[in-house]
Amino acid sequence: MTVREQTELLEMSTLSNYACTSAGHGKRVLYEEKCPLRTDFQRDRDRILHCNSFRRLKRKTQVFLSPVGDHYRTRLTHTLEVSQIARTIARALRLNEDLTEAIALGHDLGHSPFGHSGEAILDEICPYGYKHYLQSVRVVDYIEKNGRGLNLTYEVKNGIACHTNKIAKTAEGNVVRLSDKIAYINHDIEDAIRAGILKASDLPENAVKVLGKTKSERITTMVTSIIENGGDEIRMTSPVKAAHDELRSFMFEKVYTNSIAKTEEKKAKLLVEQLYEYFKKHPENMPEEYIRICRKYDCDRAVCDYISGMSDGYAVDLFNELFVPRSWK
Repeated sequence: MTVREQTELLEMSTLSNYACTSAGHGKRVLYEEKCPLRTDFQRDRDRILHCNSFRRLKRKTQVFLSPVGDHYRTRLTHTLEVSQIARTIARALRLNEDLTEAIALGHDLGHSPFGHSGEAILDEICPYGYKHYLQSVRVVDYIEKNGRGLNLTYEVKNGIACHTNKIAKTAEGNVVRLSDKIAYINHDIEDAIRAGILKASDLPENAVKVLGKTKSERITTMVTSIIENGGDEIRMTSPVKAAHDELRSFMFEKVYTNSIAKTEEKKAKLLVEQLYEYFKKHPENMPEEYIRICRKYDCDRAVCDYISGMSDGYAVDLFNELFVPRSWK
């Protein structure tokens, strides 16, 4: 038996009935010979980890646009935190940890520069609309590896597509969906306190009473709630979910729409709009892989793909290069 076959056999004998085992799953659009060492979901995880879009997450905003300080979250640190939470839940429920990790690492690959404000801008100006969870699937299908894509398995792509607000086909996908919510609420609270927008004492009293006073306590409460509920339906228990929802509503009111956090949004909107308009008129100035997308589909599709893949810093530098006069030397 190969190492992969031994791993598949181990999964069959140890994982829960609710788990998505590697054997019998992992269908790809393009057929590939099996790896002697890694299962299909392990290969997907590795492909995501080594792709260009994953590396660019380190320079993409989480909540605060271009924050100054080494300890604010980026899309990359958020992604790693989601992966850690999801793997903890998956292991406790005896689900497929490799599948869970692959979905978690890939869930935000299609996120635009400038966080959700960038997403809203592209959704407004692109005739196709723009949703980062669908763009993440597009990234792994049509953009990575110079348009060849990563040829990921159906289960991983389904988990990525459903990570925001849909029920995934696998328990592992639903674990990532809830882990994403747990991560961003609690870590955004920590960043907001660091930015001086919130004090810990501002948090809703009832939510704190149910979930805990610290980030660690709140995450532990939510994770424990999901684990105690079991693997047949991945969800938090009712009291914990109600407290989570109260905390989420509070964050939308006090942080996500806060004037301090969103000070630079109008500038980001202008920047994205001007880049979009420029490359619509001059598609030949995009990198070759996006010119090919332009020829195969159309210019709007290619320009949206190009801009959405940019990091915050790259978008700003490109804007300066195209629209800000240079000094004479």
